[in-house]
Amino acid sequence: MLWIKTLHILFVTSWFAGLFYLPRIYVNLAQTDDAGATACLLGMARRLYRFMTPLAVLATAFGLWLFVGYGIGQGQGWMHAKLAGVIALVAYHLYCGRLLKTFEQGANTRSHRYYRWFNEIPVILLLIVITLVVVRPF
Repeated sequence: MLWIKTLHILFVTSWFAGLFYLPRIYVNLAQTDDAGATACLLGMARRLYRFMTPLAVLATAFGLWLFVGYGIGQGQGWMHAKLAGVIALVAYHLYCGRLLKTFEQGANTRSHRYYRWFNEIPVILLLIVITLVVVRPF
């Protein structure tokens, strides 16, 4: 099980690198009016999203393997709260994909300030999930 845990941590860390960087690209996309810069940033965002999606799938798959393997269930409130955090992260990831489509269509209506705040969501969720795993308050 330690190999599975190692792979889970590896893929979670890699996925989060993308979750931290993709919204930063959106900040830059929301700020620029230059067609060349927009095309370059959209290409970066597209490639990053395609790269981080399998990482998210693998992180989730190995996490579920650990969940089943360790038999964590009833009486483990911290794990249920963590799973809620993971669901929120998956929703955030999928919403990032939706935002990418909005930028590709040239239909973005939000400012760079929105994306700067939007970029903080995975940091907060990561803090919550790590706290739940380490402290196990419930």
